[in-house]
Amino acid sequence: MATTRHQEIERKYDVRPSTVFPSLVDEGSGFTVGQPVEHHLEAVYVDTSGLDLTRRGVTLRRRTGGDDAGWHLKVPDGRDRRIEVRRPLGRDSDQPPSELLDPVRAVVRDRPLVPVARISTRRREYPLLGPEKNVLAHVCDDEVDAERLDGAGGGMRWREWEVELADGELSLLDTVEPRLLDAGASPAASGSKLARVLGDSVAASGGDPASQDLAAGSAADLVRVLLAEQARKLQDRDAGVRAERSNSIHKLRIAARRLRSTLTTYRPLFAPGATDSLRDELRWLGQELAEARDAQVLREHLHAVLADEPTELVIGQVARRIDDELTTAYQAGLDRARRALDSERYFRLLDGLDELVAAPPLRPEADDPAPALLPRLLARDAKRVHRAVSYIKAAPDTHERDLALHEARKKVKRLRYAAESAIPVFEGRAKEYATHAKQLQKTLGVRQDSVVARRLLREYGVSAHLAGENAFTFGRLHGLEQARADRAERAFRKVWRALPHKKVGDWFLG
Repeated sequence: MATTRHQEIERKYDVRPSTVFPSLVDEGSGFTVGQPVEHHLEAVYVDTSGLDLTRRGVTLRRRTGGDDAGWHLKVPDGRDRRIEVRRPLGRDSDQPPSELLDPVRAVVRDRPLVPVARISTRRREYPLLGPEKNVLAHVCDDEVDAERLDGAGGGMRWREWEVELADGELSLLDTVEPRLLDAGASPAASGSKLARVLGDSVAASGGDPASQDLAAGSAADLVRVLLAEQARKLQDRDAGVRAERSNSIHKLRIAARRLRSTLTTYRPLFAPGATDSLRDELRWLGQELAEARDAQVLREHLHAVLADEPTELVIGQVARRIDDELTTAYQAGLDRARRALDSERYFRLLDGLDELVAAPPLRPEADDPAPALLPRLLARDAKRVHRAVSYIKAAPDTHERDLALHEARKKVKRLRYAAESAIPVFEGRAKEYATHAKQLQKTLGVRQDSVVARRLLREYGVSAHLAGENAFTFGRLHGLEQARADRAERAFRKVWRALPHKKVGDWFLG
């Protein structure tokens, strides 16, 4: 039996042991109630010793009984929603299958998983049936016995009701809810049975930091929110790579770049040297992801260029050679990325980010108002961009010019990320500046892509010639890439002139 994955949409309700289960059907309800079925469910929940999964709202359990026995991983996916991944028990039924952990590997890392709770449920399940007798939802009346297995507490007993959609529309939850509330139920105080058992051990912290009024707060407030959001995004993108989702390596690479950019832009607010090692490790991670991403982008681009070429100008097995070379390079890069994501070095990087988010080593001046500090920090990044552009003009030859333009691109990207990080404080002014920087980055990115493409096209052309093939088309593609580079450089000069060149502090303060 293979791994299955589906979206679980449900609502839970707390209810007293003596409460009478209500009638769910009235005139015009649009559904009927089928015969109830009783299940006896046993589940052992596992987590790290620090309850890292539960703190993220994730549950991982081994369940027996019912019609879905096996390992279940549930990951939050918005209000009332979770993604549930199921896997049969298998031979080693005491440990979850490794592939089941892929969506949360960045949370679990290389930490051992241990049993943290045992929950027994006597469930009376009522199916809600549509006109065609299809199951719209399941309404469950659960009597629950639970115990902690980590030595931190005793047993618990409670009753709860649960409504889980099957083929029904989301509005069905709103239809059923008033009947449960009128019977004496109340919305569940805990999002899961496990969270209820563990209680204060996984109590939520003081609200969502992103909801703070950052425009009126300190620079330290902004930095804390940025770090928390970006570290969380990095872990989410990790899951995408492991699930082989489209464009996931690119997204993970961007997440790592944004974090490194934040640590660089806001470096003066941290204790000296406090973030140096993390910035180095984030650079390493980006490098490990680069090979696969670059091969993927170049393969797609060159195939698109070839598709636009007249048939008579495509001589020989050009598409096959490009596809073979870049597919091989992509696969090698993908293997390299996967090794990096499963390495101890990467897990320690994530540990370091956790520590930074929990207690960022900020200097006292970080407590100054963000509107007063940010323009000065962004001005440092803008100055680096101006310096990098001046090196382009001074480059003595083509090779040095390519390097200077590539370096300018990196500096512009950091300036863009810095401007975007200031949006919660300066709103429209920061968005406008970030848009200018993004346009500048795009032109320089196109030019750098052409540099890489020309280098590889020359290599492919030489290989084709040595193999006795006609290398004409590779030379033509090289010329087209040179023309693309020239267009990009002209666009760069135009966008550069449009970039606001007044002092950054004056720009952001209007």
